[in-house]
Amino acid sequence: MSMLKKCFAFFILLVTLWQPSAFAESTNQTQYIFDYANLLTAEEKQELESLAKELSADYKTAFLILTVDGTNGKGIRGYMEDFYDNEAPGYNKPHGNTAMLSIDMQERDVFLSGFKKAEVYLDDGRLSVIREELTPSLSNGDYYGAFRHFIIASHEYMGYGPNSILFRWWFQLGAAILLAAIIVGLMAYSSGGRMTTTERDYFNPNGSGITKKHDRFLRTTVTKTKKPSSNSGGGSGGGGTTGGGHSYSGSGGKF
Repeated sequence: MSMLKKCFAFFILLVTLWQPSAFAESTNQTQYIFDYANLLTAEEKQELESLAKELSADYKTAFLILTVDGTNGKGIRGYMEDFYDNEAPGYNKPHGNTAMLSIDMQERDVFLSGFKKAEVYLDDGRLSVIREELTPSLSNGDYYGAFRHFIIASHEYMGYGPNSILFRWWFQLGAAILLAAIIVGLMAYSSGGRMTTTERDYFNPNGSGITKKHDRFLRTTVTKTKKPSSNSGGGSGGGGTTGGGHSYSGSGGKF
């Protein structure tokens, strides 16, 4: 092979390697905010896109936001499942590591889910904590704040192992009791002094006595109060499996 042919072959190889792959142009890496309900301004959407792209790179997990105004009877969980099956999101491959916040404005439903690596690090319990934290913002119409909280909080949880002692209920309970004991101890110490007043300081033996009295029963009044719905604003369900066979962790509720 002549030198000219060798140079030409090397040039073709460089051009081939330089060409971006089809996957690099897919939504698996380039889009994180799917605001079909139009809840965000253009500026808010761009800021969330940049934030999600930046934080997703740390743990190779795509943090997605999905908003819709009606699910055609699927429910927000079913809509989210179909979205994952059909759109195949994931940070570095289709159907890859994904954490997603999905809301339906028509039914006021919110559902948080975690796939692959996120299913382990963002289990049902951790997603429930995040959902309860951001629900007030959703209820108040602060969608940008709620979505931003989801991305940041999910990113932080991904930094802790799934079995971290910091998230064990017994550790949190013990820490709360210890903190309460310390606060009470400090309050007692700072109050100082000693109680010197007794009941005798307020008792007058010359003017004290018991007067005659009696009670008369008149009537009984019963009032009824409607019990609030048990699932109003509460959580519902946990993880599951999509129709395509992809398992996920989850936490859902109303806002």
